[in-house]
Amino acid sequence: MTTLNTIVLVIHVLVGVMMVGLILIQRGKGADAGAAFGSGASGTVFGARGSANFLSRSTAILAAIFFCTSLGLAYLGTQQVVPKSLLDVPAETAGEQAAPVVGPPQETGAAVPATGVLPALPAAPQPAAPAEQQTD
Repeated sequence: MTTLNTIVLVIHVLVGVMMVGLILIQRGKGADAGAAFGSGASGTVFGARGSANFLSRSTAILAAIFFCTSLGLAYLGTQQVVPKSLLDVPAETAGEQAAPVVGPPQETGAAVPATGVLPALPAAPQPAAPAEQQTD
């Protein structure tokens, strides 16, 4: 990950957590009926109606920042350099020669020839035909 990608990711997570907190603080639409009967809404920090406007605008601003960081992370994710495959690397140059393939020793203790070609395996035994049942 690049440094810019990490910074945008940290901002994205922090904005998401702040947005969840702001949404949980807000009162629902049904809470307005209780405020009409004198539940003390006029004694709040923001006044009788200031809290709803401040929290709504803050949530909207954080949602816009969250949207922008989401787009930024998507763009940065597509710009990463993909490592090359071994199949894309050109063939060995003439100066470099591959080492011969040497396998494990056979059961007889003889080593595999240095040609890199393994001897053929013996044929698998054929299963015996089932015996016919005799009836009395």
